[in-house]
Amino acid sequence: MSPKGLDYSQLYAKDLPPAAGPWEGLYPYNFVTGHGSPELIPVEGFIESVTNALKKNGRDLAVYYSDGGPLGNLALREFLVKKLKKHRGIDVTVDEVMICSGSTQCILLINDTLLEPGDTVITEQFTYSGALNNARRKKANVVGVPLDDDGMRVDLLESTLADLKAKGVKPKYIYTIPTCQNPTATNLPMDRRREMLRVSMEYGVPIFEDECYADLIFEGEWEASIRSLDTTNHVLHIGSFSKSLAPGVRLGYIVAPQDVMNQMVVSKVDVGTNMVTPMMVADFLENNYEEHIETVRDMLHRKRDVLIAAMKERFGPKVDFYEPRGGMLMWFKFPEGVDTSVPLDAAKKEGLIYNPGADWAVDPAKGSNYIRICYGLPTEDQIREGVEVLAKVFNQELGDF
Repeated sequence: MSPKGLDYSQLYAKDLPPAAGPWEGLYPYNFVTGHGSPELIPVEGFIESVTNALKKNGRDLAVYYSDGGPLGNLALREFLVKKLKKHRGIDVTVDEVMICSGSTQCILLINDTLLEPGDTVITEQFTYSGALNNARRKKANVVGVPLDDDGMRVDLLESTLADLKAKGVKPKYIYTIPTCQNPTATNLPMDRRREMLRVSMEYGVPIFEDECYADLIFEGEWEASIRSLDTTNHVLHIGSFSKSLAPGVRLGYIVAPQDVMNQMVVSKVDVGTNMVTPMMVADFLENNYEEHIETVRDMLHRKRDVLIAAMKERFGPKVDFYEPRGGMLMWFKFPEGVDTSVPLDAAKKEGLIYNPGADWAVDPAKGSNYIRICYGLPTEDQIREGVEVLAKVFNQELGDF
């Protein structure tokens, strides 16, 4: 009941997700969400770039879409065309790139364009909770395909598609995070990428490729994107500046065929992504991208090593994990029967927050003995201290497992 006495709960739309509680603020040991490191935010560079952009184009803010039309800032799309060609192997024009308010809006737009209640989508068995939740809010059926240390099992993807076809079901898309997968941090090898595209073409089901973490490979060879292999419009591709630059800039992008883009623009009802931030980001990245991203990768590499060492020291053989060669998160497996959601409240009281695995699984029961730890925000000391707290509360709440 609100202070004025009106019970709004009687007016809510049906089938809303559970209401959120008050924001609890940032925990001292924050192992959730793709935060960046505050010390890596190029504040002086941002100041210079936003000044440059406003001096050059500030008066364009008076007119909707004056920075590049409904697809978003033209300078940023021009930068992306060059970056995608050089770093992801994707050859597109500016008319096939749309700027969005973060990759979450990209997911929303694709789902708004493609999904109806009762549709089926395929994802990795463990995948981004935001993508799962949005597909479910669209009342889609989500089918999970198992992963191994090389990402989605494409042989099982093919058998899944065959089983669905036999039942008269044609999925709307195959959602995959092939590079620095979230939450497992695995990377799909090139042979599997090619095979996934072949399977997609054979069954006529497009691939929805989410590469939000693709800038963050810090070890080994870079695999080209699946979109780079595609000559038949079977791949919709999205990316983000949140992980490589700053979450607070709230910028992502979609790469799609122009006819699909024209349809998605209709669903983009925000009257255009804010214009100032893309102006600033375009100027900054044009002049600083390579140097900045190397600095980010170096820090994440060090933090990953600190996290691995701390988890080995405190948990030893009780946990199993894949050692990622990029990204900002890790996926830890505890013994069968352990429910990692149980210690969460106790952890919060100790100033620690982490992601129980069930929220990142198509079948929550299969993720209940996992945790996701993001290591982008905490310092190296906070990572060590946070793992100490994690071990303490797990031992208290779960006993000798």
